[in-house]
Amino acid sequence: MTISSNADMMEATRLTRQGRLQEAMAVLRGAFHDAPASEGPRVNDGDARQEANAHTPPFLDMVPPSTETGSSWTAPQFQDVSSAPQRGDIGRPPPTSGGFVDRLRKLGTVGGLDGLIGRTGRPAPPPSPDGATFADRCFANEAGSRKYKLYVPSGYKGEALPLLVMLHGCTQSPDDFAAGTRMNELAEKQRLLVAYPAQAQSANASRCWNWFNAIEQRRDCGEPSLIAGITRQIMRDFPVEPGRVYVAGLSAGGAAAAVMGSTYPDLYAAIGVHSGLACGAARDMPSAFAAMQRGGASRPCAGGSIVPTIVFHGDGDKTVNPVNGDQVIAQSKAATSLGTKVSRGKAPGGIRYTRTNQTDDAGRSMLEQWVLHGAGHAWSGGSAAGSYTEPRGPDASSEMVRFFLQHSTMRS
Repeated sequence: MTISSNADMMEATRLTRQGRLQEAMAVLRGAFHDAPASEGPRVNDGDARQEANAHTPPFLDMVPPSTETGSSWTAPQFQDVSSAPQRGDIGRPPPTSGGFVDRLRKLGTVGGLDGLIGRTGRPAPPPSPDGATFADRCFANEAGSRKYKLYVPSGYKGEALPLLVMLHGCTQSPDDFAAGTRMNELAEKQRLLVAYPAQAQSANASRCWNWFNAIEQRRDCGEPSLIAGITRQIMRDFPVEPGRVYVAGLSAGGAAAAVMGSTYPDLYAAIGVHSGLACGAARDMPSAFAAMQRGGASRPCAGGSIVPTIVFHGDGDKTVNPVNGDQVIAQSKAATSLGTKVSRGKAPGGIRYTRTNQTDDAGRSMLEQWVLHGAGHAWSGGSAAGSYTEPRGPDASSEMVRFFLQHSTMRS
């Protein structure tokens, strides 16, 4: 059988989360030949897969628990190809889920999600102080177009400010991500511009950044060119402080941030990866499932030089194996020799952590890795106003901004 519907993708996801990776990959590759002989003449497998994939936007992350979906993580709510969102369908309400999704809901609670805060419904933009703006903008190039929101702090008089680009996770939006990370509040205190690119549902059914596709891991191609284009558009329209541009993200957005650090080290002075994967950890859908389950291969960062990186990852993450955090650090470090210091602590909310800090000869932090003990797949220290947050953890947003502001591409 071939990948003929989104139900196959849901089944592959279910099998992967049960540790049945070979069966999941077989579903994805169309390797189950159990159809009855009476089905009629066989078509070429390659042609069938190509036709099916053309109508099946990929998704990799599941929808978190909520009052609507119950206590377990579930697949996005469409049951077949005809009901999946297509180009031109953006904004239409999703159809009622079929029996397959209902069965997924009965699988039970996924471990490692204690403290995970999820919201339902369309998120409202986080409140902004008087004089601040959080406006919709758009960028387009040969690869397509993407909307984004830009936060400009109150009291802005046209002075040069650092710029942070924030890449949301699957099923999220700029408003949701801004609310959950509270990054706009930090932008007020630290005087930052913050951009939130929005993944289009026509590009991915769950609004995931397509970090797992080989074409999306190349400079000046696909989504990297769009994210870099948004960054440069802001740098043209606002006086951004030279050399002080940064990119961070969660989950699929974290993996996309790692891609941007590897492909545009001249543009981004430092990157933040929360619960994500290294650039090149996967090259297609089957290897993406494998990488999320047990880590994946990654190529050296561009130019072979260090990319200043801060990583947060819960060691109870059941969506993206925490070994991926180790691989992000290893990729960013390249062959550089650094000093290492390990410290341990406990956040006010109760989450314990281990922080590994690697410094250069001047004592400047070049690589920071925060392992959050017992935490799942969620933004550490985030707000319940957004989805995929773990309020009990250390404040990842504050720590990332602190780390970023130490770094500039304009080095003497």
